[in-house]
Amino acid sequence: MMKIVWSMVLLIAAITLMNVAECWEDAPANGGGEVIHVGGKVLCQDCTEGWNEWVTGQRPIEGCTVSVTCMDDRKRIIYYGRDQTDKAGEFEVTIKKYIHGKQIKPEACFTRLVSSPDPICNIPTDFAGGKSGVKLGRPTMVYRDTIKHVLGPFYYTTPMCDEPDTNDDDNSYGKQKNY
Repeated sequence: MMKIVWSMVLLIAAITLMNVAECWEDAPANGGGEVIHVGGKVLCQDCTEGWNEWVTGQRPIEGCTVSVTCMDDRKRIIYYGRDQTDKAGEFEVTIKKYIHGKQIKPEACFTRLVSSPDPICNIPTDFAGGKSGVKLGRPTMVYRDTIKHVLGPFYYTTPMCDEPDTNDDDNSYGKQKNY
Protein backbone atom coordinates (compact mmCIF):
# COMPACT_ATOMS: atom_id res chain seq x y z
CA MET A 1 0.00 0.00 0.00
CA MET A 2 2.85 2.37 0.86
CA LYS A 3 4.48 1.76 -2.54
CA ILE A 4 1.27 2.79 -4.32
CA VAL A 5 1.06 6.02 -2.29
CA TRP A 6 4.71 6.87 -3.03
CA SER A 7 4.19 6.07 -6.70
CA MET A 8 1.19 8.44 -6.82
CA VAL A 9 3.13 11.22 -5.02
CA LEU A 10 6.07 10.86 -7.42
CA LEU A 11 3.74 10.83 -10.42
CA ILE A 12 1.98 14.01 -9.27
CA ALA A 13 5.35 15.69 -8.58
CA ALA A 14 6.63 14.74 -12.05
CA ILE A 15 3.50 16.09 -13.76
CA THR A 16 3.74 19.34 -11.77
CA LEU A 17 7.41 19.80 -12.71
CA MET A 18 6.64 19.16 -16.38
CA ASN A 19 3.85 21.78 -16.32
CA VAL A 20 6.10 24.36 -14.67
CA ALA A 21 8.90 23.67 -17.16
CA GLU A 22 6.44 23.96 -20.06
CA CYS A 23 5.26 27.37 -18.85
CA TRP A 24 8.81 28.75 -18.75
CA GLU A 25 10.29 27.19 -21.87
CA ASP A 26 9.90 30.47 -23.82
CA ALA A 27 11.68 32.50 -21.15
CA PRO A 28 15.05 33.88 -22.27
CA ALA A 29 18.17 32.13 -21.04
CA ASN A 30 19.93 35.40 -20.13
CA GLY A 31 17.38 36.55 -17.54
CA GLY A 32 15.19 38.73 -19.76
CA GLY A 33 17.74 41.27 -20.94
CA GLU A 34 16.44 41.32 -24.53
CA VAL A 35 14.60 44.48 -25.48
CA ILE A 36 12.98 45.98 -28.55
CA HIS A 37 13.56 49.67 -29.24
CA VAL A 38 11.06 51.59 -31.37
CA GLY A 39 12.09 55.09 -32.37
CA GLY A 40 11.58 57.78 -34.91
CA LYS A 41 10.87 61.43 -35.47
CA VAL A 42 7.77 63.65 -35.53
CA LEU A 43 7.75 66.76 -37.72
CA CYS A 44 5.39 69.59 -38.64
CA GLN A 45 4.79 70.18 -42.32
CA ASP A 46 2.77 73.25 -43.31
CA CYS A 47 1.02 72.99 -46.68
CA THR A 48 0.30 76.72 -46.82
CA GLU A 49 3.94 77.41 -47.66
CA GLY A 50 5.33 77.45 -51.18
CA TRP A 51 6.56 74.21 -52.75
CA ASN A 52 10.24 74.63 -51.74
CA GLU A 53 9.38 75.62 -48.17
CA TRP A 54 6.85 72.80 -47.92
CA VAL A 55 9.33 70.16 -49.07
CA THR A 56 12.30 71.34 -47.01
CA GLY A 57 10.63 73.40 -44.28
CA GLN A 58 9.46 70.73 -41.87
CA ARG A 59 10.36 71.34 -38.26
CA PRO A 60 10.50 68.98 -35.26
CA ILE A 61 7.72 69.18 -32.68
CA GLU A 62 8.65 68.82 -29.01
CA GLY A 63 6.19 67.08 -26.67
CA CYS A 64 4.26 64.95 -29.18
CA THR A 65 3.00 61.66 -27.81
CA VAL A 66 3.65 58.51 -29.85
CA SER A 67 2.36 55.10 -28.76
CA VAL A 68 3.32 51.47 -29.37
CA THR A 69 0.68 48.76 -28.92
CA CYS A 70 1.49 45.03 -29.09
CA MET A 71 -1.07 42.25 -29.39
CA ASP A 72 -0.87 38.58 -28.46
CA ASP A 73 -1.96 35.65 -30.63
CA ARG A 74 -5.59 36.15 -29.60
CA LYS A 75 -5.57 39.85 -30.61
CA ARG A 76 -5.52 41.08 -27.01
CA ILE A 77 -3.30 43.97 -25.94
CA ILE A 78 -0.25 42.58 -24.18
CA TYR A 79 1.78 45.81 -24.15
CA TYR A 80 1.04 49.52 -24.46
CA GLY A 81 3.75 52.13 -24.14
CA ARG A 82 4.27 55.71 -25.18
CA ASP A 83 6.91 58.38 -25.29
CA GLN A 84 7.04 62.12 -25.85
CA THR A 85 9.32 63.67 -28.42
CA ASP A 86 12.32 65.72 -27.38
CA LYS A 87 13.47 69.06 -28.84
CA ALA A 88 14.70 67.28 -31.97
CA GLY A 89 11.26 65.67 -32.41
CA GLU A 90 12.64 62.21 -31.63
CA PHE A 91 10.95 59.49 -29.58
CA GLU A 92 12.01 56.05 -28.36
CA VAL A 93 9.93 53.37 -26.66
CA THR A 94 11.75 50.44 -25.06
CA ILE A 95 9.83 47.17 -24.79
CA LYS A 96 10.99 44.12 -22.85
CA LYS A 97 10.88 41.18 -25.24
CA TYR A 98 9.27 38.97 -22.58
CA ILE A 99 6.37 40.20 -20.45
CA HIS A 100 4.95 37.83 -17.82
CA GLY A 101 6.65 34.91 -19.56
CA LYS A 102 5.11 35.73 -22.96
CA GLN A 103 7.26 36.79 -25.88
CA ILE A 104 6.45 40.07 -27.61
CA LYS A 105 6.34 39.57 -31.37
CA PRO A 106 7.34 42.79 -33.17
CA GLU A 107 5.16 41.95 -36.17
CA ALA A 108 2.13 42.13 -33.83
CA CYS A 109 3.02 45.68 -32.69
CA PHE A 110 2.05 48.98 -34.26
CA THR A 111 3.10 52.57 -33.66
CA ARG A 112 0.96 55.66 -34.15
CA LEU A 113 0.67 59.34 -33.38
CA VAL A 114 -1.43 60.18 -30.31
CA SER A 115 -1.26 63.93 -29.73
CA SER A 116 0.59 67.16 -30.49
CA PRO A 117 0.92 70.06 -28.04
CA ASP A 118 1.62 72.51 -30.89
CA PRO A 119 -1.37 74.89 -31.15
CA ILE A 120 -0.79 75.43 -34.88
CA CYS A 121 0.49 72.05 -36.06
CA ASN A 122 -1.77 69.44 -34.45
CA ILE A 123 -3.57 67.55 -37.24
CA PRO A 124 -2.04 64.05 -37.66
CA THR A 125 -1.33 62.96 -41.23
CA ASP A 126 -0.98 59.48 -42.61
CA PHE A 127 2.41 60.13 -44.22
CA ALA A 128 4.45 57.07 -43.18
CA GLY A 129 1.36 55.67 -41.40
CA GLY A 130 1.44 57.98 -38.38
CA LYS A 131 -2.32 58.54 -38.15
CA SER A 132 -3.61 55.01 -38.84
CA GLY A 133 -0.62 53.23 -37.27
CA VAL A 134 2.32 51.39 -38.80
CA LYS A 135 3.20 47.79 -38.02
CA LEU A 136 6.76 46.98 -37.12
CA GLY A 137 8.45 45.19 -39.99
CA ARG A 138 12.06 44.22 -40.35
CA PRO A 139 14.26 45.72 -37.67
CA THR A 140 16.61 48.50 -38.68
CA MET A 141 19.31 47.18 -36.35
CA VAL A 142 19.93 43.87 -34.56
CA TYR A 143 22.91 43.68 -32.20
CA ARG A 144 23.30 41.09 -29.43
CA ASP A 145 20.19 41.43 -27.23
CA THR A 146 18.97 44.64 -28.87
CA ILE A 147 16.49 44.95 -31.70
CA LYS A 148 15.77 48.45 -33.02
CA HIS A 149 13.02 49.66 -35.34
CA VAL A 150 13.41 53.22 -36.67
CA LEU A 151 10.14 54.52 -38.11
CA GLY A 152 8.82 57.63 -39.75
CA PRO A 153 9.22 60.44 -39.87
CA PHE A 154 5.61 60.99 -38.85
CA TYR A 155 3.98 64.32 -39.66
CA TYR A 156 1.46 66.69 -38.18
CA THR A 157 0.06 69.55 -40.23
CA THR A 158 -2.05 72.68 -39.75
CA PRO A 159 -5.88 72.67 -39.78
CA MET A 160 -5.87 74.46 -43.17
CA CYS A 161 -4.09 71.46 -44.69
CA ASP A 162 -6.52 68.87 -43.36
CA GLU A 163 -8.40 67.21 -46.21
CA PRO A 164 -12.11 66.63 -45.57
CA ASP A 165 -13.48 63.11 -45.89
CA THR A 166 -15.40 63.00 -49.17
CA ASN A 167 -16.59 59.39 -48.94
CA ASP A 168 -20.33 58.95 -49.48
CA ASP A 169 -20.36 55.99 -47.10
CA ASP A 170 -21.08 57.81 -43.87
CA ASN A 171 -23.20 60.86 -43.52
CA SER A 172 -24.21 62.68 -46.65
CA TYR A 173 -26.73 65.54 -46.85
CA GLY A 174 -28.24 64.16 -50.06
CA LYS A 175 -29.02 60.75 -48.59
CA GLN A 176 -31.48 59.79 -45.95
CA LYS A 177 -30.67 57.06 -43.46
CA ASN A 178 -33.25 54.56 -42.27
CA TYR A 179 -32.86 53.59 -38.64
